Order: sequence, then structure tokens, then C-alpha cells
Amino acid sequence: MNVLITLLLVSSTTAFALAQSTEQPPRPNVVLILADDLGLGDISFHVRTIQKKEPIVETPTLDALAQQSLWFTDGHSATALCSPTRYCIMSGNNNYRSHAPWGVWGTFRESAFRRGEATIGTVLRDAGYQTGFIGKWHLGGDFRDTKTGDIFREQSRGNPDATVDVTQFIDRGPRFCGFDYDFTLPCGIQGPIYICYENEKWYPLNADSDILYLTRELAINAKDISDKGSGLGDTHWHTEKIGDLISQKAVDFIHRSAQHEKPFFLYYCSPMVHIPHCPPETFDGNAVKHQTPSLHTDMIIELDLQIKRIADALKATGQFNNTLLIVTSDNGGLRNHRDAIAAGHHSSGGWNGSKNSPLEGGHRVPFFALWPNQIKTGITHEPVINSDMIATFAALTKTQLPKGQALDSNNLLPLLLGNTSSYHAREQLLLQAGSKHELIYRKDPWKLIIQSNHAVTKFEPIALFNLQTNPDEDPADNLIEHPEHATRATNLFEEYMHIRTNGIVTLPHGR
Repeated sequence: MNVLITLLLVSSTTAFALAQSTEQPPRPNVVLILADDLGLGDISFHVRTIQKKEPIVETPTLDALAQQSLWFTDGHSATALCSPTRYCIMSGNNNYRSHAPWGVWGTFRESAFRRGEATIGTVLRDAGYQTGFIGKWHLGGDFRDTKTGDIFREQSRGNPDATVDVTQFIDRGPRFCGFDYDFTLPCGIQGPIYICYENEKWYPLNADSDILYLTRELAINAKDISDKGSGLGDTHWHTEKIGDLISQKAVDFIHRSAQHEKPFFLYYCSPMVHIPHCPPETFDGNAVKHQTPSLHTDMIIELDLQIKRIADALKATGQFNNTLLIVTSDNGGLRNHRDAIAAGHHSSGGWNGSKNSPLEGGHRVPFFALWPNQIKTGITHEPVINSDMIATFAALTKTQLPKGQALDSNNLLPLLLGNTSSYHAREQLLLQAGSKHELIYRKDPWKLIIQSNHAVTKFEPIALFNLQTNPDEDPADNLIEHPEHATRATNLFEEYMHIRTNGIVTLPHGR
């Protein structure tokens, strides 16, 4: 009898353990990849699967990952520009909640993050994850003023007489936002700071590297000095080598982290495919330069190969099947080079508009998530924003977000895991365009575009589109002045202003 009871207890315990492992899988690693200026039409999976066309540029790695993912056709960047979107992803707040409503955080600008504020880094770090940030930062930070000893603040893009010690962040960098390890490019590859940092200290690119005020005449390649102009930089800065460097740092982080019991979080912010377009001749033995109709589209090949390294590292360390991998972009695609357009490549993937625009092509971006054996593959039309990451990661790790923080982030985890009955879809999207200060309010198929001034003190509705009947946002079908739609436009505008004035977005209960 005792033997029978023991066997029953063992069997029950084993069954319970199996049920637990089925219902609550071990906490996965998290890899969030944020591309720069990557449009839907830059991924051949979208072109072939959604647009039903043959792509001009092939992205085999992204395609292979997308085929194992839940792909969002209605995925958006929080804004149509780089820097403010990065703030929104990191904080889960709409950009207007920061001290800089249009949020272009240059290297020496005050950070938007307050001490004690939750970020995707702090949420996962405090949940016991090893956290790493690699790539483009563009969120400001603190450096020492060598003349006064205070924090250096300067808004100009490049100043040859700047009295700043750029050899290290002294505060408000990646570590402040919860990252144990970082390999940081303050403004990506676009300048005007051409310096790499590892763990917030200058990472010399060569044994005899120095820091100079780099001009086109002093740079290794004149094209390395982008349209943002000259600036302080490492004398061995060479843009075409940056992708190789940062993706190798990502591989190293994965290999180091995989040796520990703690799960890891990698936030990989590739500066590709932003200008300047400086593709390498080869990448891991694959020809890159001059393999497509333009240098811009060559950079798409390089980005795909960077992501291949990360995927391969996850597989080599046995971590791929226990990793939640999310890929998205900071804004819509670029206007293509003439050669790419002539060949039939359109970065916006069938939508009107591009980066900086309030039209869909400015903020509708690649967005997909995979977690083998946990996320059911397929395509969904649910609207999501990349600022939804922090609420999703908090739910994944059963972490409670502090009250009054991450106010605009929606938990996607039930949707990702197929628990659609417990998923609460967004009732509206509040987005922001770019340098022309347009705002966007979307509810169901209706999209209202609002013009504001720089100080965001004046607001005027300027366009109303029904995306179901006018997905191209043809200005000829702008309904803003149509009498039969006047009430709708007014109501949408009042809803937007109410949300903005009261500081609360209607998000689901129990995020």
C-alpha cells in the first residue's frame, strides 16, 4: 500500500510539473531588434506575402524569421522619426509626455528619462535578466564640460570648439536606463558624433585612435561625414565597418549571457538602413556592395546579414527556442534612390508617404514576433505600436509597472500567445509624425491628422481619411471639409484633445 501511495504521489507530482511546464514555460530570453528607417517594402516577406509582388531586394534571414512569427500588418512606430520613437519604446509613453514634445535628443541634450522611471531595460533587469543595449542610442545623456566641470549642454550639431569630454558618459546613458552592458553609438552612423562607447566609455576603434573634430577632409571616407555635418569623432571611424562591429558585439553578448542561468535581454538598435549608405564589399563572405539597384538597397542586404548573425548565435548557444524575438523599425522607409524606384523598389510597401510623413508610409512599419512553440505563426491585422514593448515585457516577467508610468503601452502578450479572449485591443492610436509637427489620431478605420505648432499649443485638424475606403490617403478624398463628415471630424478631434489634456489614454484594464 505504501509503495502504491508513493507511486501515486510521484505520478501526481510529475503530472503537475508537466502541466506547469506546459502552461507556464520558463521565462524566455528577449531580443528586440529595432532597425533604422526600414520600411515594410524593404522586407521581401512583406512584398511577396502581403503585396503579392516579386521583390527587388531579397531578405532571406528576415523572411525566414517572419515565416515563424506572428506578423502584424497594422504595426506602427510611435512617431515617424527616429529619436522620439526611441523614447516611446524605452518608456512606453507618448512623446508629448516628455520635456521635449518633438524629442530630437542630440548627444549632449538632456535625457528625457527621470530617475526612477521604468524603462524596458529596468523592467527586465529588475526581473532578474542580464540586459544589454547595442547600437544607436539617440536619447541624449550627460558628459563633462572640461571648462566648467559641470554637465555639458549644447544644441548645435557640431562645434569644433566644444569644451566637452567625450571619453565617457557620466550619467543618463544606457546604464541609467537599466542596461548592464552597452555598446553604444550616440547618434548611430549619421553623426555628428562619430564615436563608439562600451559600458559608457570611449571604445577606440584602433590602437592609435584619437578623438578629433572630423571633417570630410580628415575622415577615412568623406562620405562617412553625413548630412548632419562634421563633429567629434574617432580618427579610425569608418562607417562601412560599423555594422560588422556592432553585430559581433551582439553575438558576443549572447554567447556570454548563455553561459549563465539568468535569462537575457538584448536590445539591438541597428543604424541600418539610415544614411550615409556605405555598404561593405562583403559581409561574412556575402557580396553586399553593388548587389542591388542602389546603395540604399545594398544596406538592406547588410542589415539582413547582421540579423542572421544574431539568429545564428541564438541557435549556436541553444537559446533560439527559448527566446522571444521581436523585429520592428523606428519609422517608415526612406524615399528611394532613383535607381531603386526605376527598378520597382518602394520602401513603404504599398502605402503612401515615407519617413517624417503623417501618412501611413511614415509610421506603418515592419513588426513581427516569434517564440518557437509558444507564438502561433500567422498574420494578424490587430493594430499595435512599438511603444507596447514595456507593458508586454512586464507581463512576460509578471512585473508590476509603477503607477503613472508607461501610460501608453499595451500588453501584447495574450495576443502573442493566442489568448485572444483575454487580449484587449487598443481603442485608438495616438501617433506623431515628424519635423512638420503633425499629430495623428486613429480610431477604427478613421484617421485624423492634426497640425500643431512647435510649442504644441495650437491644434488644427487638417485631414480626415477612411483607411478602409481610401488606404492611399489620396488628398482628393480628404474628408475634413465634407459636410457629412464634419461631426465625425469634430468628435475625433475633441477625443484626441481630451486624451492629451487629461494625460490618459484609454488602455485595457489590468495591463
